[in-house]
Amino acid sequence: MAQSETSSAGPLAVTPLNAEHIALGARMVPFAGYEMPVQYADGILAEHNWTRTHAGLFDVSHMGQAILQGRNHAATAKALEALVPADILNLAPGRQRYTQLLADDGGIIDDLMVYRPVDPAEDGRLYLVVNAATKAQDFAHMVRHLPSSIRLDEEVERALIALQGPEAAAVMARHCPQALALDFLGWGVFAIDDFPMIIARSGYTGEDGFEISLPAEVAPDTWARFLGEPEVKPIGLGARDRLRLEAGLCLYGPAIDLSTSP
Repeated sequence: MAQSETSSAGPLAVTPLNAEHIALGARMVPFAGYEMPVQYADGILAEHNWTRTHAGLFDVSHMGQAILQGRNHAATAKALEALVPADILNLAPGRQRYTQLLADDGGIIDDLMVYRPVDPAEDGRLYLVVNAATKAQDFAHMVRHLPSSIRLDEEVERALIALQGPEAAAVMARHCPQALALDFLGWGVFAIDDFPMIIARSGYTGEDGFEISLPAEVAPDTWARFLGEPEVKPIGLGARDRLRLEAGLCLYGPAIDLSTSP
């Protein structure tokens, strides 16, 4: 991944949308080893209120994406269940589940989302999304504790954006109407501009919305396409934190950590 040259603490990683944030006049700050937008010209409070009333677009490409692969779903699910306090075996195809990655004493190493594919050809595969600040230790912990028959592949060439707010569905209907059939925590692979993307009906703002995992090379065009809609504005880290706090959603570090029991 490309590196930023402007950090007193050493080079920061940048997301595939870094140039877009700078062009929009974002205030960029170090966050979890990345240069990220904390706010845009309208300010944090305005961005917060816009997301609550219209639709906000978030760059969350710094999050860690990975795939677990085993011989079948039962094998992969049981291996992951040894590390998380959740029923992964009975996770239905096309559904995702929120859970926590645990240390040996039960403390929380991180919280994460687990996706099970619909396609029978992907049987034995689980998609994971973990937090940016802990992704290196998360994946290392998994590799140490998973059986050798389960492979973990990091998806470093993918971006992740979130479209959130009460008008998110109306916006998505213009670009991928098939995704509107998803209910909360449902997901699938759909095409936008002929590019297959993982689209989930989920987010971390307390609003309806979608999280979109897509190839890094098409992320700027997709970002611009959504921002071209009148209901959509870019939203930075500051408003994202206020939104999740207002919704009562945990943030790893301030709310949960190794001292916390699930």
